[in-house]
Amino acid sequence: MTAPSRALAGILWMALTGIMFVCVTAIVKHLGDAVPAAQAAFLRYLLGLVFLVPMIRPILAAHLTKRQVNLFVLRGFVHTLAVILWFFAMARIPLAEVTAMNYLSPVYVTIGAALFLGEALPPRRLAAVCVALIGAVIILRPGLREVEMGHIAMLATAVLFAAGYLTAKQLSGEVNAAVVVGMLSITVTIGLAPFAWAVWVPVSMADLGWLFLVACFATAGHYTMTLAFAAAPLTVTQPVTFLQLVWAVLLGWFAFGEAVDGWVIFGGVLIMAAVSFITWREARAKAVGVGASGGDI
Repeated sequence: MTAPSRALAGILWMALTGIMFVCVTAIVKHLGDAVPAAQAAFLRYLLGLVFLVPMIRPILAAHLTKRQVNLFVLRGFVHTLAVILWFFAMARIPLAEVTAMNYLSPVYVTIGAALFLGEALPPRRLAAVCVALIGAVIILRPGLREVEMGHIAMLATAVLFAAGYLTAKQLSGEVNAAVVVGMLSITVTIGLAPFAWAVWVPVSMADLGWLFLVACFATAGHYTMTLAFAAAPLTVTQPVTFLQLVWAVLLGWFAFGEAVDGWVIFGGVLIMAAVSFITWREARAKAVGVGASGGDI
């Protein structure tokens, strides 16, 4: 496959990924408060364990060390809290706002890598981080409108997802991807169980069906995202993730009667532009062999 065709394949796979993840958010939005957030999250992961079967052998063969197990447990714990807060936010704020604020995770990853992993945060990348945070302020507009609990939950969700990603980054060089994904599913399912038990309510077969669809779309989204990364570099695929905001705005408008908020779109554009810039600068730094100092980026 030629370079242009691989780039096109990466773009198409990432566009499909966005559709898959928006389907996830739409179904969770449809369920609303019918199932408590912790219980809905637990059932989504429990039902999704069926997709874990191919990963059992690599997990058993990995012979994880105590340190690796502890890191997997830590990642599972922060991801558990993030998923509960994400389900909570979905029932309370518009799809577009959830999607736009979710873009903050890579920005927090950049900050966390500088604070805890010793990675460089040179001026241009720092400026991009500031632009992304300004985008978040534009979305929230504190003082000009009410900041709801759903917004606060999404801010915390992005931080927790970033913490989980940084932990995964530590593990990715030590174990293969199947082990990383499989251990996340196992630890999050276990972590969600006590939270779900505390708020458990009877669940209809219809709601179980919807939650299984959530698991299907989420798994498919991660798979197509992997195909996108394999086909083309992040500098090509990252900007395409902005389409998720487009799909979310349209779906929220047509399916849920949510008003189109230009400020949310503008804030999302700023965040996505900042994330794309950070991705591009990091790729360029790797291409020219920039060391830990980060050169001029």
